[in-house]
Amino acid sequence: MREYPRKLRINTQLQGELAALIRGELSDPRVAGVTITKVDVSPDLRNARISVSLLGSDDQLKDALKGLNHAAGKLRYELGERLRLRYVPQLHFAADIALREGDRISALIRAAVRSDDDGQAGDTGNDESPEA
Repeated sequence: MREYPRKLRINTQLQGELAALIRGELSDPRVAGVTITKVDVSPDLRNARISVSLLGSDDQLKDALKGLNHAAGKLRYELGERLRLRYVPQLHFAADIALREGDRISALIRAAVRSDDDGQAGDTGNDESPEA
């Protein structure tokens, strides 16, 4: 699907405003430390999918998503006050697991390299080939 410049500008503007609103306006402790990684507004600008990440456990991320989705109406109202848009999109928060998957894969690679290095350190270089 083609990305239009106006849609890209709105995505960027929503990301910045939402980050400021979450940091400054929400007092819910579940949403503390949330990072907005991506905003994707639908082509008709009526819906926005906001991807968020959080340093912490999966349970903390689920709680943060519940808190954000619960506060979506307040956030939408505040966005309407700050932005000059005909329609303020409905906000749908979702977990961004790309960072978590990247960390998991990096840990697997490090473990594989470490075990490979340990295996090579155990070799003494003696080939036990029988002499004829």
